Amino acid sequence: MQRRWRIIPHDASRVEQLAASARVPAVVAQLLVSRGIYNAQDAAQFLSTKLKDLRDPKELPGITDATRIIAAAIDEKLPITIYGDYDCDGMTGTAILVNGLRLLRADVSYHVPNRLEDGYGLNEAAIRKLADRGKRLIISVDCGITSREHAELCRELGVQLIITDHHTIDGELPRADAVVHPRLPGTNYPFGELCGAGVAFKLAWALCQQVAGSDQVTEPMRRFLRQSLALAAIGTVADVVPLLDENRVLVEHGLKTLRAQPLPGLAELMKVTKLDQASSVTSDSIAFTIAPRLNAAGRLGQAQLAVELLTTPGGERAVALADYIHQLNNDRDTLQRSVYLAAQKQAKDEFDTEADAALVLAGVGWHPGVIGVVAGRLAEKHAKPVLILSMDATGKAQAVGSGRVGGTGIDLHEALSECSERLLKFGGHQAAAGLTIAEDQIAAFRGDFCEAVARQWSEREIVPEIVIDAEASFGQLNLETVKQIETLAPFGAGNPRPTLFCGNIELDEPARRMGGGDRHLTVKLRQGTKTIRGVAFSAGDWCDPLNAVDGPIEIAYRPVINEFRGFRKVEIHLVDWRLANQHGSTDPQATNTDSLVDA
Repeated sequence: MQRRWRIIPHDASRVEQLAASARVPAVVAQLLVSRGIYNAQDAAQFLSTKLKDLRDPKELPGITDATRIIAAAIDEKLPITIYGDYDCDGMTGTAILVNGLRLLRADVSYHVPNRLEDGYGLNEAAIRKLADRGKRLIISVDCGITSREHAELCRELGVQLIITDHHTIDGELPRADAVVHPRLPGTNYPFGELCGAGVAFKLAWALCQQVAGSDQVTEPMRRFLRQSLALAAIGTVADVVPLLDENRVLVEHGLKTLRAQPLPGLAELMKVTKLDQASSVTSDSIAFTIAPRLNAAGRLGQAQLAVELLTTPGGERAVALADYIHQLNNDRDTLQRSVYLAAQKQAKDEFDTEADAALVLAGVGWHPGVIGVVAGRLAEKHAKPVLILSMDATGKAQAVGSGRVGGTGIDLHEALSECSERLLKFGGHQAAAGLTIAEDQIAAFRGDFCEAVARQWSEREIVPEIVIDAEASFGQLNLETVKQIETLAPFGAGNPRPTLFCGNIELDEPARRMGGGDRHLTVKLRQGTKTIRGVAFSAGDWCDPLNAVDGPIEIAYRPVINEFRGFRKVEIHLVDWRLANQHGSTDPQATNTDSLVDA
């Protein structure tokens, strides 16, 4: 399904006023306006990433009770277990609390469930086992907010439970000894978008204050908190929460720590990925290098080793763990590539990828640890919801599935709810979900699900789109302009790297595939007399269609600065392209948009 290009219209006078009042370049002013920021005060708040902008941790709902209980457990030398989720956010949050409690000389251990065997969240068997081993306080990280039965089990077993989470609160709260959550009912914390690691960082900070008896903590505590900022940054970027407000501060300063003073395990991981040799460490460094490797451990059932990497004091063990997790990522990449190719072939051979409202693809033995990523890639590629089902090779007659909607705006949870009689179980939210289904129900479910999605397409007039901040010609793409754009970083969810538009483009050289499996694309483009190199990640299949074009094209792209051997130049990341005469898919508001620099 073709995406509509929607170029945000700008009021030139408003941009000029903001540039003058906020004392920012016109480029920055225009991009701020495209993000709904119109006055100097809001601009200053958005652009500020000072540590003092982090709110006092004691303001976070539930944290006072939690710190009191933990401090008492430390004093009484009670065995404490940090129970984290198996994704990157949960692992980094777990590591923050483990490192902090070790610093405070607590009797602390950690438990991370096996994604393939235990599933998400608190687990009855694990809780009973921890209780049998004498654990007397369990602190959840990035999970537990819906674990009402598990909270009651902890009460029966005489185990205290502190829940720290950020996920949607569904119904009655669990009867835990304390619940730390930025959106706790009856509270008014100003920023509800912290991730699990962000909540864990706030708890660790408050605990240091509690033990120190003052808001001013000791130097070892300050050093621990500075290094924990890197973990919080990794969790924040990996969990795709909005990079606004406190999250911008956590990521900005976490990136600085990651560059200057990383934890021993992270330092070794950066060495094996050569990130330690990069001229800068950005949110993209986390999103495309660090987070995938930590997540690979979770996806392949080795999350415990990733937490060990993040909590190890260093030495040969840190080197071995970094190497192993790096290899796990290669294994995950191979598995993911295999499932992607098989699923894409099935979609092409057996279904109408243009006409069908959604795709439901199923295969025997497709690794359940990678099907969510594959669903996400195919959802972006086809601009429609995709469900990937893994059928069991041992004949259990049940399939597990994972779904994504890409940028479509379709409510996946709602569509699954309409087909729930076909499912054994399901869960998730608007953009991502998981499910279990009997294999003999797959065909009927596929039809029902596509109908449910089709109703959303028609009733809500949902159109997949690419939002474009402004028009900018190649002649405007100099280092100074892109440096000005970079002042809006860190980029990510809620604050994406600006997407620009440019027309009358021709290929200066034929496009060619690159990367393992020819997954990516590189092409040299020309507008007038100006040429520029473009890269399109995971878009190798654009190569032949681009080379077959006879005439000019239009592109949606993101400008970046590439540094190689000390030489810096502007390049672009292609987001989408189309023939120059395909104006029908552009929002009508785009016709009077201003250019990037002239505004």
